[in-house]
Amino acid sequence: MKKFTFLIMAIALMACNSNQTTSKTPSIEDFDYTVDKFEDIEILRYRVPDFETLTLQQKTLVYYLNQAALEGRDILYDQNGAYNLLIRRIFESVYENYEGDRESADFQNVTTYLKQIWMGNGIYHHYGSDKFTPKFSFQYLTEILKTIPAEKLPLAEGETIDKLPSAIWRIIFDPAILAKRVNQAEGEDLILTSAENYYGKGITQQEVEDFYNNLKDTSDTQPVAYGLNSKLVKENGVLTEKTYKIGGLYSAAIERIVFWLEKAATVAENDAQKDVILSLIEFYKTGSLVTYDQYAIKWVADVNSLIDFVNGFTESYGDPLGMKGSWESIVNFKNLEATKRTAIISQNAQWFESNSPVAQEYKKDKVKGISAKVITATILAGDCYPSTPIGINLPNSNWIRAEHGSKSVTIENITEAYDRASLGNGFTQEFYWSDTECELVKNFGTLTDNLHTDLHECLGHASGKLLPGVDQDALKAYGSTIEEARADLFGLYYLADKKMLELGLIPDANAYKAEYYKYITNGLMTQLTRILPGKNIEEAHMRNRSLIARWCYEKGKANNVIEFRVREGETFVVVNNYEKLRTLFGELLAEIQRIKSTGDFDAGKALVENYGVKVDAALHTEILSRYKKLNIAPYKGFVNPVYSAVTNKEGKITDITIDYSENYVEQNLRYSKQYSVLGK
Repeated sequence: MKKFTFLIMAIALMACNSNQTTSKTPSIEDFDYTVDKFEDIEILRYRVPDFETLTLQQKTLVYYLNQAALEGRDILYDQNGAYNLLIRRIFESVYENYEGDRESADFQNVTTYLKQIWMGNGIYHHYGSDKFTPKFSFQYLTEILKTIPAEKLPLAEGETIDKLPSAIWRIIFDPAILAKRVNQAEGEDLILTSAENYYGKGITQQEVEDFYNNLKDTSDTQPVAYGLNSKLVKENGVLTEKTYKIGGLYSAAIERIVFWLEKAATVAENDAQKDVILSLIEFYKTGSLVTYDQYAIKWVADVNSLIDFVNGFTESYGDPLGMKGSWESIVNFKNLEATKRTAIISQNAQWFESNSPVAQEYKKDKVKGISAKVITATILAGDCYPSTPIGINLPNSNWIRAEHGSKSVTIENITEAYDRASLGNGFTQEFYWSDTECELVKNFGTLTDNLHTDLHECLGHASGKLLPGVDQDALKAYGSTIEEARADLFGLYYLADKKMLELGLIPDANAYKAEYYKYITNGLMTQLTRILPGKNIEEAHMRNRSLIARWCYEKGKANNVIEFRVREGETFVVVNNYEKLRTLFGELLAEIQRIKSTGDFDAGKALVENYGVKVDAALHTEILSRYKKLNIAPYKGFVNPVYSAVTNKEGKITDITIDYSENYVEQNLRYSKQYSVLGK
């Protein structure tokens, strides 16, 4: 698409009534958080408090960055599976154009399937990565497709619906074909058995590992993140990378991202922020991972801007080998009042590092560039939408962390939405042992949750060091789980430290017990609500929590630190000794850091496979039965607010307004019209 076309598009998107002004953020009490509910998903809204206090320049910057975020939506769909975009467009066409009985059970099931596709950014569950199972037949789908004019369907010129590749229908309806987006099962070829689209057809795990190992130089102290922004394919029998960049793979979407980033650079808050944006643009133009590292270093150093953002190929959980970056974006501004607590944590980073239970040889001698803040998200996109993390720590490069530091954020308006939506749902009464635990969580749960996230992101991920010559990918498929366990344990260990009281971060010496109880109960029992019967644990964060909880349970048996108790046929977790539990957290942290620092693959694999993967079938059945009674969706997703630019007669922006009324279906259909250029 040419530059002048982008300009027309921008003007059209900004055309609004010049008399509109930004409305005040709705109060917590007046805000309707719940939007939709289907299958195992509840869709929520989130507020953007204090947006109206931003200057016009800051609001405009947010608006442009928001637009850049939304333009990358199709990239993630394609990364998650080669057929995702076509399948999404087929079902969107059906939803918008079918004129038959829309109230029938079959059509309602088609609608639910489409909602699941939006939630998973493809046909796989966003968390468990299992393929969605349609509750309608192939016959029903083909019958309603025949009623829709060909021009309304995502077909090439002259193509008919019955001429589409039969593979499309097999992928949708045959559970055995491309069954998992990310397979982590021990002993299987993780590339051949995963449906993600980071690797071409027929490429084996061994070929991938050999290809990237041959690129690496073990003497390089500043290695790039090999493979982060590319798809590895085989052409004429030779492995080659197709790089994501302008002129390369995903060019049409990246051009539009860059268009909005260029506009954002014109209203940057300061020169440092402008340089960050321009460096990101250069990365998108060249695809150079050296340029990406330069951008990351500048991004880490920009701690004075109120507005901030993530935009690019970032986290690697969608790759079974943990190398390829999924596309994501989040735009935000600093919550100045709440950031006071994270500022205290980051200012004391050296104390925490020096006093951790980790062996001295694995600690950083000097902690550099640790910054942390509490943020208000303005838009969620890519791998942060509809499901989003509540905390982020970047960059992921170990050498950049060591030499330049890292940024950590806790997304407080998202945690607010989670907390408000869960009020009165009966969860604690059903799964917590007694009123003592319920009161602990009621009084301190939100605070200790946020503090654990702060410590996890700000200090946990930023702690420790690799020994010289250790490959940052040495733990392979187990790397993500080990890294999340390391950060979680760091936060858990220090949450109970008297230093937290000295720094004024917690109001009571027993407050930490709320998080300890929640964490252990979740790791041993309640996170099982997210797993289908008969399945093992595969997602990295869930494996991490199971690993920690089960290891502490087993190692603490001699002292009865944690026990299962049964009351009236129902199982509960009881923590009998919180002080000894903290000691166990410290012991496991020391071992996890040793594994990370030395690249001990065998020890990492043993920990994950022995404690993080297996599920007690009888307990699982019980937990699912009890959870079902509560009618709670175990997963949450979000809709974004809608931002509109108000312009005067000369076309100059005079304000940016927010509207919270768009629902889940409306938003996703609109996004598919406005921000979808790949594969067309």
